[in-house]
Amino acid sequence: MDLGIKGKIALVTASSKGIGKAVAEGLAAEGCVVAICARNKDDLLTTANEIKKKYGAEPIWCVCDLNKLRDIENTFYTVTRQLGKIDILVNNCGGPEAGHFQDLTDSNWQAAFEQVLLSTVRFSNLVVPDMILQEWGRIINITSVAVKQPIDNLMLSNSLRNGVIGFTKSLSNEVAKYNVTVNSVAPGYTLTNRIYDLAVHKAKQVEKSHEAILTEMAKEIPMNRLAGAEEIASAVVYLASKTASYITGNTIQVDGGLNKGVY
Repeated sequence: MDLGIKGKIALVTASSKGIGKAVAEGLAAEGCVVAICARNKDDLLTTANEIKKKYGAEPIWCVCDLNKLRDIENTFYTVTRQLGKIDILVNNCGGPEAGHFQDLTDSNWQAAFEQVLLSTVRFSNLVVPDMILQEWGRIINITSVAVKQPIDNLMLSNSLRNGVIGFTKSLSNEVAKYNVTVNSVAPGYTLTNRIYDLAVHKAKQVEKSHEAILTEMAKEIPMNRLAGAEEIASAVVYLASKTASYITGNTIQVDGGLNKGVY
């Protein structure tokens, strides 16, 4: 299927590893001109080289700490100067610090707010004016299955990723008349560094191996396995396509059936 986005300019945040990297690769495979950003320069260079080898075009890359407005603005202006107006924005970020309510300080909450919610707002605020002018755009926000089914010990993620859902729905209503869609993708347990780190953390608490914890996670899922990052990326790429032109304001779960709720 031709998704109709060949030549579109796409920016994927936190895209040197994991789901963000898989999304960047998926968009590159569809012929998009891709820009990536993350905090670690070495990881960015590795990812940029891998994408170039696979798809024949090296993505623009920028070092960007999503908690810093200056980095976000620098990334946006670097991409638009070198490539042009951004057609597709994928707001992705690493998960905030794990912890129960009484484990967390004000600074933990502030950092998570900037990382998860405010980075999404800031990048969206920069790209929306051009999308409105050109009457075409796609914004996809990567959240978590936690927005449907809160996960123990992830108080910050459970709280602030739901803020992203509210923002997504509100923004989608405002820009729909300009042919700009705004959606969220809610991944379930996915084989990334984040899940590995959470498994290691929990293993220490309950005195088990992290392998045992990952096996227990898989047993919670009707498909009896964790997702590959590329499976999450496939949903994102579809939402970025011309084919998905009538889907907006939605949260698409890609969780292997983990969420047991009807809605």
